[in-house]
Amino acid sequence: MLFFFGINANCQSKMVTIKGGKYIPLYGRDSMQVAISNFYMDVYPVTNQDFLQFVIKNPKWRKSMAKKIFADKNYLANWKSDTALNATQSLKAPVTNVSWFVAKEYCECQGKRLPTVDEWEYVAMANENLPDARKLKNYNEFILGWYEKPKTFNNEIGSTFKNYWGVYDLHGLVWEWTSDFNSVLISGESRKDVDKDSNLFCGSAALGANDLMNYAAFMRYAFRGSIKANYAIRNLGFRCVKD
Repeated sequence: MLFFFGINANCQSKMVTIKGGKYIPLYGRDSMQVAISNFYMDVYPVTNQDFLQFVIKNPKWRKSMAKKIFADKNYLANWKSDTALNATQSLKAPVTNVSWFVAKEYCECQGKRLPTVDEWEYVAMANENLPDARKLKNYNEFILGWYEKPKTFNNEIGSTFKNYWGVYDLHGLVWEWTSDFNSVLISGESRKDVDKDSNLFCGSAALGANDLMNYAAFMRYAFRGSIKANYAIRNLGFRCVKD
């Protein structure tokens, strides 16, 4: 497993190599396998401490200065001020209440990018020992059990298991932004269909799923399809990847 550290002064995030391959997404069949190229992924989600350094260096993204078109009223809502967290917040917890716009720019400032849905799901389908644990009952039970737990967003990074790839906290702390988060709304047989009619999501998309028992994935896809890029949500954070 290859580790390396970003050279940008804002953040020295440890990354691991993700070996590419093919996988069948939730809404797919054997003939619709998605090819994933090799890439690097952050071992941990971006923390409050990482993001604090970012807003200090990029004033336009401070709590009082971010434009509402790019970040709604919930942006950094729990922070005490532009450059200070509340006493109840851990610097080592994942940053949340951040919009897709700022998450995208943060990654770009590190010479990185947000993962695609397929990249994220490809890595997140692994448990501790298998690259694809989606058929294991206890894997899905663990994720669904986390969905029911309150306030895990304030737990420190590394609180959950290290998966097959050496990545922590894809499940167990926060939901995470992807670059194409709203691409999960599909209208036809292709999951890349550009028709974003949300009325079709619960019907045809659900019927087209390859694993009707994977409720954990259903919930992720439904959540992604329900949000907008300027939303800042209390349990939604992000991590970066690099080609």
